[in-house]
Amino acid sequence: MRHLFLPVLLVLLAACGAADPLAPAPAPSPSSAAVPLPGARSGPPPTTGLPTTAAPRGPAPVVVLDPGHNWGNAAAADEIAREVPDGRGGTKPCNTTGTETADGYAEHAFAFDVAARVTRLLTARGVVVRSTRDDDDGVGPGVDRRAAIADDAGAALSVSIHADSGPAGGRGFHVALADPPLAPSQRAPSAALGDALVAGLEAQGFTPSTYRGEDGLDPRPDLAGLNHARVPAALVECASMADPAEARVVEDPAVRERYAEGIATGILRTLGR
Repeated sequence: MRHLFLPVLLVLLAACGAADPLAPAPAPSPSSAAVPLPGARSGPPPTTGLPTTAAPRGPAPVVVLDPGHNWGNAAAADEIAREVPDGRGGTKPCNTTGTETADGYAEHAFAFDVAARVTRLLTARGVVVRSTRDDDDGVGPGVDRRAAIADDAGAALSVSIHADSGPAGGRGFHVALADPPLAPSQRAPSAALGDALVAGLEAQGFTPSTYRGEDGLDPRPDLAGLNHARVPAALVECASMADPAEARVVEDPAVRERYAEGIATGILRTLGR
């Protein structure tokens, strides 16, 4: 029924680069059911708990989560096609529509759901979480603005959450980092965050990508959100939505909870919590 109020949305929505930091929406109820994963490693069942280290005293750290894309992007082609600086002297579109499974489960919905679950897990451990978008009904914001939200918030780190578009035979997750680095935060701090996210996802039984990067890490120069970041930042491509087996995985709420636990684990370890 969203099409009934789409015209109103398009009138009210701010420009792709004009969003401000927003509190994330409440997370859905988790499911703890064990779900087999395609290509999962052999051995003991995956760890399902978060790190148990007691949270240190002191000010609560701020983490910015960036759920990729947005529902309204598909109806705002001109807006999301607006060119913005890519952080390396060029330009690229403000945003994109993202991908979806063959059954129509959209990347923007997956990313928003996983981010809400990560928010719940981090908040329970005393972390202040901010989001680049507070709902899944809008447009944008642009990739440059998403990085600015984390920078302006004085975040300890920022993690973007996505699912990939292929190839159909490819499986597994990868964690993208800005490379070559453009700021001190993109060097050792971002590398440490990337390593922790890989370890957290592997602990949940997910395997590194068979088609991109190496050992779960994918250093690349073309992601403007990472290029603009001046806090430690990484982008997680959780799975390939073009692969039928992985499409079934991302559509399962129980597996999305495991993605969230893996990402939250990596963040907490990076924060020393």
